[in-house]
Amino acid sequence: MGTPEQVRERAERLRKELEHHNHRYYVLDDPEINDAEYDRLFRELVQLEQEHQELRRPDSPTQRVGAPPLPEFAEVRHRASMLSLSNAFGEDEVRAFDKRVREALDVESVEYAAEPKFDGLAISLSYRKGIFVQGATRGDGATGEDVTPNLRTVRAIPLRLPQAPDTENLEVRGEVIFYKADFAKLNARQREAEEKVFANPRNAAAGSLRLLDSKITARRPLRFFAYGVGISAEAGWKTHSELLDRLNEIGFPVSRERGVVQGVDGLMDFYRSMQAKREKLPYAIDGVVYKVNRLDWQEKLGFVSRAPRFAIAHKYPAEEQATEILRIEIQVGRTGVLTPVARLKPVEVGGVTVTNATLHNEDDLRRKDVWAGDTVMVRRAGDVIPEVVGVRKKGSRRKEERFSMPDKCPVCQSPVVRLPGEAATRCTGGLYCRAQRKQAIIHFVGRRAMDIEGVGEKLVEQLVDRDMVESPADLYWLDEKSLAGLERMAEKSARNVLQSIQRSRSMDLQRFVFSLGIPGVGEEVAKILARHFGSLRSLLAADWPALAAEKETLRKENAKRKRKNEAPHEVPLEGVGPEIMDSIGKFVHEAHNRKVIANLVDPARGVLVRDAATAGAATERGIRSRSGKTFVLTGTLPGMSRDEARALIEARGHKVADSVSRKTDYVVAGQEAGSKLAQARALGVAVLDEDGLKQLLGKR
Repeated sequence: MGTPEQVRERAERLRKELEHHNHRYYVLDDPEINDAEYDRLFRELVQLEQEHQELRRPDSPTQRVGAPPLPEFAEVRHRASMLSLSNAFGEDEVRAFDKRVREALDVESVEYAAEPKFDGLAISLSYRKGIFVQGATRGDGATGEDVTPNLRTVRAIPLRLPQAPDTENLEVRGEVIFYKADFAKLNARQREAEEKVFANPRNAAAGSLRLLDSKITARRPLRFFAYGVGISAEAGWKTHSELLDRLNEIGFPVSRERGVVQGVDGLMDFYRSMQAKREKLPYAIDGVVYKVNRLDWQEKLGFVSRAPRFAIAHKYPAEEQATEILRIEIQVGRTGVLTPVARLKPVEVGGVTVTNATLHNEDDLRRKDVWAGDTVMVRRAGDVIPEVVGVRKKGSRRKEERFSMPDKCPVCQSPVVRLPGEAATRCTGGLYCRAQRKQAIIHFVGRRAMDIEGVGEKLVEQLVDRDMVESPADLYWLDEKSLAGLERMAEKSARNVLQSIQRSRSMDLQRFVFSLGIPGVGEEVAKILARHFGSLRSLLAADWPALAAEKETLRKENAKRKRKNEAPHEVPLEGVGPEIMDSIGKFVHEAHNRKVIANLVDPARGVLVRDAATAGAATERGIRSRSGKTFVLTGTLPGMSRDEARALIEARGHKVADSVSRKTDYVVAGQEAGSKLAQARALGVAVLDEDGLKQLLGKR
């Protein structure tokens, strides 16, 4: 274990790391590690503190339950602490738990209530004279967050209970969750609205309950299951199972999967039966919970500092197996991302034979220090793509076998780039690369690009699979007869698609540049490029290394002028960094991409790209924009699209940003405005609705 000083330092590092992850999990709803990794760190700290009593401190994560409430919510002091549960990860630990319980009670066998462990957000619900009066999150166990308005929108939570002695003063505890199907639909809507996509159902539930606008919470299909009580006056139940039956009787949903079992063998049978049906359940669970069924025995057993002695959570292990990496290859995805993939000696993981596992990206591969020939741990959970968790045993590791990301795409031989802030390496041959063909066309026809209606994902699949379209340019050579012969297409549908293609034959430079799918070139960068170059011909003829050098020279010169209080020079392509300039240069000078662009603007059948304003006029607009205000759009506006709102704001000389910061002047919030609205309120940024925006900008 090391010297006493090393042990002390390790314990301190674990405390800081666990507090960091507690904050990410409980407060930000944005965990950086999975539950299994967190549990490993937590158990290591518990062991250190048990073996070295002098290291135990009141503020240690082992003595806490969650994290303090957010300042945006009022604090609620729990009348009875909302404690967490100790965890068991194997049968030996379950048997040890049962032994401790039997010895403390001095009995031969114990009856337990067993139920699934929901993967959601723990809450308490307070009722006075049968009326729901307050709801709170667990928080740090002693103090939670008052989320009463949001909980009132959860339809599974009764607002009024039948009049009875046990409903006069009752505090019910349970879990707010998302069903798996509802979670998938929510994330689909979040993607469409360009809002935060949730990592898992637990994060979605926590994020929904912590929204500052309960009207948004009401539109999210949250569920609730009760699993106990904190305070109960005049309670007549004698066992935990009777308690749950009574909660169900007065209107609370409780798990149908619960049961009452005898002794440790009964516990293990329940554990295995739930594990067998786990994937088919409509909600996510990460284990099962065992509680001594008799309530008087629960009271006798009592609590330790952070958990009851009468209950334990039996967690399901991550499905991991060891196998050898035969080689590491590159796989090119639909969006051009190059992903290192481990080809494995076949191994069965979670009932499935696995031969490939993702290594995610070059940084992740380096962090895990994975080489071909290593014996590694492979994990698979549900339908998730198998991944390499880490190295179990190093192989021969000859220097010439060390993996390195290729300079060119293995599919089309185009140069690759890695943009700032990204771990991904991308192929620049987006218009030509066979691996990206479908995605390139879907992006090209998108509403914010060429806006070709009727050409959706299903049609693109057919066009590419039948070799009717190899690049976006081929869309302009389609005919009605060929289209009408496709599945789910008829003459009228084919005619409508061709009319939409025809309408796109005249397009402004900004949208055309965006439609090309150049890595790093979003709508804002496309706009900057259009303003600077004015024409497609000028953009394609640009000397990108020279432009990058000029920008760097001007930046250095401006730094000197600033110290002398002199006016700075205008820097070309302000807002386009050197890495993105390198990406653009590689893309437009790739021979295959230039051929596709030439076909796209072929005067006979292609697109007429309208020139933008001159660079000089663009510079004037840029100056006016910098003196204007910064807006952020979030949610869905009732009377205009996000593109229309953006155009209105920019036409008045203002800027539209993607994220909220202290530099933001206004946030324009529509329906289902999520995290950006919460950030605006937290930072004190002015919030406008659609009418407020129009009034501010002088448009009615």
